[in-house]
Amino acid sequence: MSAKPLSAWCHEHLDELLDDLSVLVGHESPSTGKALLDTTADWIEGWLHDRLGPPAEWTRRAQEGYGDVLEATYPGTAGKPVLLIGHYDTVWPEGTLAGWPFTLQGGTATGPGVYDMKAGLVTGVWALRALRALNLPHPTVTFVFNGDEELGSPVSRRHIENAARDRAAALVLEPGIGWDVKTERKGVGTFTVSTTGIESHAGNEPAEGASAVHALAEIVGQLAAAADPGAGTTINVGTIEGGTARNVIAGRARCLVDIRITQQAEADRIDQVLHDLRPADPRVTVAVTGEWSRPPLRLTPESKALFDLADEVACDLRGPLEPISVGGGSDANFLAALGVPVLDGLGSSGAGAHARHEHVVVDVIPDRVALVAGLLTRLG
Repeated sequence: MSAKPLSAWCHEHLDELLDDLSVLVGHESPSTGKALLDTTADWIEGWLHDRLGPPAEWTRRAQEGYGDVLEATYPGTAGKPVLLIGHYDTVWPEGTLAGWPFTLQGGTATGPGVYDMKAGLVTGVWALRALRALNLPHPTVTFVFNGDEELGSPVSRRHIENAARDRAAALVLEPGIGWDVKTERKGVGTFTVSTTGIESHAGNEPAEGASAVHALAEIVGQLAAAADPGAGTTINVGTIEGGTARNVIAGRARCLVDIRITQQAEADRIDQVLHDLRPADPRVTVAVTGEWSRPPLRLTPESKALFDLADEVACDLRGPLEPISVGGGSDANFLAALGVPVLDGLGSSGAGAHARHEHVVVDVIPDRVALVAGLLTRLG
């Protein structure tokens, strides 16, 4: 089945697509702004009703301190149900929109969260709208939109995992890279390493003290040495803090550590490294807290079959897809760990995630919608 009629229909409705994107970007939704997240979720609920009608099943899972988890199911005509996932929270703080509104200029659309990943939500909803408008077969679709992904999905993860069970596939509407999609992502670990020493006067009694700062400096070196870029393992100490004054032997210090891996075996190795961290001064104690928030996303045979279906659609639209591997994590990571076929990066084409040059390429938006729609109809 050719995807060209889908593309043509989506191009005809590009202005409406952009109107939806403009309104969604116009709802600020910082990950830590509960009131703004709730307002955005309210709009999404009404938007789904406007564009697709009342869902057969609707659940809004209220979360204290985080964005609510929205689940909407629309019945299909054939095939096993499919999950479409996206997040409506962004990294941009409240007030960003005042100085950086949604703007169309030079073939791009820009604004806070437009690329990561509000254009992805528009892509998913309009993909189903296109299939219905053209009376094409498609599976039952469940949308899950969460408001805590940029924080690591601490409350929504279990709901997404539950929604993914017994699904033919999970399509993640994170932004793509160029025309391509993401098939592999690194696993992510976030840890805090704290040292506790003994305070004393740096001038009068230096030997009586045991510096937590000096000890932490040694540990940072140990962490850096544990990285193995050849195996895909990177370790970044992002922040360091400690001590109370220049002339006081520091009694405490800590650092925040970001670790990325491509192989689960590396997580086991790094766990041992963290367990074995030791400074030269035995009077200083070390504590490590944190967790592996996302396992590695690998291209399994099942996910490769899903990629191949998407590639068939893509070749009919703009050309073949490349399976891209990236260092950042997403909700796709833990779905793949459940054995669900996953394809990520099906959202918008553009660049600048988490940066002021964040943008999407306007003339690719209709074909991105057609790509998701064409994949759904093949799954149906």
